[in-house]
Amino acid sequence: MTRFETISGLRQYIANIKPEQSIGFVPTMGALHEGHIKLIEAARKENDIVISSIFVNPVQFNNPDDLARYPRTLEEDSLQLQAAGCDVVFAPSVAEMYPESPGIRLNFGELETMLEGAFRPGHFNGVGIVVSKLFNIVQPKRAYFGQKDLQQVAVIRRLIRDLSFPIELIRCPTVREADGLAMSSRNRNLTPFEREQAPTLFQSLTLAHELLTEGHSPAQAKAAVTGIFSSNPNFRLEYVEIVNADTLQIANEVLAPGQTAICLAAHLGKVRLIDNLVF
Repeated sequence: MTRFETISGLRQYIANIKPEQSIGFVPTMGALHEGHIKLIEAARKENDIVISSIFVNPVQFNNPDDLARYPRTLEEDSLQLQAAGCDVVFAPSVAEMYPESPGIRLNFGELETMLEGAFRPGHFNGVGIVVSKLFNIVQPKRAYFGQKDLQQVAVIRRLIRDLSFPIELIRCPTVREADGLAMSSRNRNLTPFEREQAPTLFQSLTLAHELLTEGHSPAQAKAAVTGIFSSNPNFRLEYVEIVNADTLQIANEVLAPGQTAICLAAHLGKVRLIDNLVF
């Protein structure tokens, strides 16, 4: 596996790839876990060259403390990527990616004002900027993202469509721990006690799913989830919504198979966790 830290170095490598060879791209912020590895494995099956990026993007953090706490484990991550069959890792510095502060502003419409957007102003602008830069640098045929960040997937789908990137977006299933907790780099920041509490997110999603499939309304399912978190003082629930899995518009009833998503976010100690269930 080859590692590049400069845009020019990676571009020179890509220029030597044969036109008929496809590039599969997995952008990450590092602190890799099995969910990331599954993305690499999916890309490996469908492409000739697999490129992954490791870059903690400061532009998408609206909380400086969250940025400072984000784990950085480049050497460990590189070993995992190599073992998974990644061909190239791009690990630029902040100065390399942003010689100057970005002057552009991307607006994703309603996607910026609902769910994550309502609680993390400016977040998706930062996501859109860094992903656009990475797409332009890497020039992939396919890009792989995890379902856990469902709203991010919707934003990138909009980005690809509106800016006419010739890229196929692949959404891969959420990878979970044995107790149901969605794998996340932020899980490393949980205390042992908080880690024991964390599966409450998936348990509440499962309950909401059961209620909806039994014929209860979205309002009743949301009330049940809210009740779980209200009775547990260790959590602070930010939102729970039942939405269209593609558009993220609020759903007042269960939609066609694969089109309904239950999304939630909650604080557990100093760690903010998100999860969703699509059915």
